[in-house]
Amino acid sequence: MSKTFILDTNVLLFDPQSIFKFSENNVFIPLIVVEELDRFKKDQNENGRNARHFSRIVDQLRSQGPLAKGVKLESGGKLRISVVEDIQIQGNTGIDLNLNDNVILKDALSLKNNGENVILITKDINLRLKADALGVEADDYETTHVTLDELYTGTRVIDVDETTIEMFNQDRFIPQDHLGVNGLFPNEYVYLTANGNNHKKKLGRYCKRKGGVVPLITKRDGVWGIYPKNNEQQFAFDALLNENINLVSLVGKAGTGKTLMAIAAGLEATINKQHYTRVLVSRPIIPMGRDLGFLPGDVNEKLGPWMQPIFDNIDYLFGNKKGERDTISWEELINQGLLHVEPLTYIRGRSLPGQYMIVDEAQNLSPHEIKTIITRAGEGTKIVLTGDCEQIDSPYLDSINNGLTYCIDRLKDEEIVSHTFLRVGERSVLSEIASQKL
Repeated sequence: MSKTFILDTNVLLFDPQSIFKFSENNVFIPLIVVEELDRFKKDQNENGRNARHFSRIVDQLRSQGPLAKGVKLESGGKLRISVVEDIQIQGNTGIDLNLNDNVILKDALSLKNNGENVILITKDINLRLKADALGVEADDYETTHVTLDELYTGTRVIDVDETTIEMFNQDRFIPQDHLGVNGLFPNEYVYLTANGNNHKKKLGRYCKRKGGVVPLITKRDGVWGIYPKNNEQQFAFDALLNENINLVSLVGKAGTGKTLMAIAAGLEATINKQHYTRVLVSRPIIPMGRDLGFLPGDVNEKLGPWMQPIFDNIDYLFGNKKGERDTISWEELINQGLLHVEPLTYIRGRSLPGQYMIVDEAQNLSPHEIKTIITRAGEGTKIVLTGDCEQIDSPYLDSINNGLTYCIDRLKDEEIVSHTFLRVGERSVLSEIASQKL
């Protein structure tokens, strides 16, 4: 029996293409949802763009016939947009049918009473709770089918014999057929242990092009004055400094060094190695908690509070370089065009060739926004995404459906992509205690 999926407004604002993603089942959109979308159509943010996009999609579908009776979708199902007959919700006098969410529930109940297998799809937790109380099946809309615990970590422990370890020490390479495992992803990092002995552990990276494990890229003098403090940070620096990897994602809790390492590697590759024309650091403008409202001043003054976390890391890096004679300030790098810090607000339509681009707090971006950013990359550009999937400030995202998680899950098979999950906090003892126990 085919199902009827009723979509809430927040689903269409999150993904205007969602109507095509329910296979051969039917999709029903209450007319009240279209009215809610109409209030967003003039907004210049992501919600406004998605509302306008959905309106254009539905307007093209109208050519097939009346939407109230249903039009065919590419997936094989039908799309209906209409008002259903009134229904009395017996035994639930506390339900106010003047509220838009409750009108959606009323439509779901009516379709269910008509014999349809109804499932309400909404990202509103409270609406799902009310639907459950009224006997309507409800579910969240997710773009990925993996949980946070199942998300690709980018690392693996492989137990080999001591002969294989000696081969790695001498040849600096281990063919895949000597590892005894299958299914390694490109640029997946490995812990090689000799018969379970961690004291003889070696670190490496699986190179799909060479068909085996190769040693990590290391720098004895550090990366812009920064040295890795644990194995995961060694993996991260290898990905950040590897010119053959064009997209790097670093995920970890607060204090694991994601942003600091990304900026340090960007300065190293741009200023010292001159592999890129400049370092571009960006982050989404999403507040934590209550917003302060409009800020005074010009564009740079308005962006100051939002970009301050970036400047804090840059200040720390340049503080480490004070003893060197040829050190210049980051203000000079900005004036010379070698370092640029800006928000992601105006990135649409741009082309960014030959740049080392760092996107901080990427967990606050939607899958569509992540796609928009990565498709800006021109020839010779490297993009680094950093974030913590458990610290979401956007009201429409969670740890599963955010753009960073979506990107990691979809691109892990690509040879020019690398991912590292950082677990150990190195900011301070206090920071690590708070991260674990609060």
